Amino acid sequence: MPSAPESTALPLSPSQIEDLRLASLKMTGVERRSFQAVMALKYCAGDARQAERVLGWGRHTVQLGLHEQRTGVICLGAQSAFCGSRFWEEQYPEVAQALWALAEGHGQQNPTFRTLRSYTRLTAAEALKQLRAQGFPAEQLPSPSTMAEVLNRNGYRLRKVV
Repeated sequence: MPSAPESTALPLSPSQIEDLRLASLKMTGVERRSFQAVMALKYCAGDARQAERVLGWGRHTVQLGLHEQRTGVICLGAQSAFCGSRFWEEQYPEVAQALWALAEGHGQQNPTFRTLRSYTRLTAAEALKQLRAQGFPAEQLPSPSTMAEVLNRNGYRLRKVV
């Protein structure tokens, strides 16, 4: 793409440039590239190098955003598919089902009836002990701290019940 002359760009004050940079920092991925492409078209005549020079954005990111706008094809990264580890419940669904049945047996509804959350006297250590007694191998069971997180994450809070 040929470089547009600097005179075709709309003049921006330093305050406006800072505002555009800040707005861009608040976004990620496709949303950021789209915003940068629109601003490059509006203030830099669609020139990614000029957007890099004036606004301080990476010209490759701006260029990709311009291509996405022109073609309508959105480029997706693989970061979300390959980063982080899955929850224990997703790794061992059969053990998780046994844990939920066990927790339901020890649970009680909030006495105020304001929420549907269950409170339980079942501790993480006791849950692990009972799951081992049901015959689940130790390799499939989490540590006591992870078990406490699993119970809390799924709405079973350790509280004294009436």
